[in-house]
Amino acid sequence: MMQPGPYRIVEQLQQLGKDIEQPALRYHTKRVLVSKEFTFDAAHHLHAYEGKCKNLHGHTYKAVFGLSGYVDEIGIALDFGDIKTIWKERIEPYLDHRYLNETLPPMNTTAENMVVWLYEQMEAALRQEPYTTRCAGGRVEFVRLYETPTSYAEARREWMVE
Repeated sequence: MMQPGPYRIVEQLQQLGKDIEQPALRYHTKRVLVSKEFTFDAAHHLHAYEGKCKNLHGHTYKAVFGLSGYVDEIGIALDFGDIKTIWKERIEPYLDHRYLNETLPPMNTTAENMVVWLYEQMEAALRQEPYTTRCAGGRVEFVRLYETPTSYAEARREWMVE
C-alpha cells in the first residue's frame, strides 16, 4: 500500500486484473449506510392550526435519506445514481414547485407527516425491481426533512417498523 507523503501526479491508473483482483473489490461484507440529500421548493398551509403557518406560504425544504445495504461484488451497497433516480421519478414530482396540500395524500402538510410519507415512498421503491436486485438488503434507516435550515422532523426505521 502506498504511504501518505508529498503530493504527486499519478503516472498510471490502477488496472483491474493487473494491479487489483476482482475479489479485492469487495473489501468487506458488512451493512453500511449511505446518505443523499435533496432540496425542493414548495408551498403549503396547515389546517386546524392557529399561527402564521395557517396561511399559504412556502419553504425550501431539504430531505436527507439514510439508506443501508450490503456491499456487492464491487463494493457498492446502494448506488447514489439509483437513489437520485428514485427521487427524480417517484418522489420529486409530488413536491418540487407544488402546492403540497394538493399533491400529497390527504394530510396536514406538517414536516412530521411529510417525513413519514417520504420514508414510505423510498422504502417502497427499494422493495421493487431493479433495486431489490441491485441493492442487497437495501432499506431506509432514516429520513430527515428540514423545513427551515434549523428545524426538521425525522422518521427512523425503528419507529416505522412496529
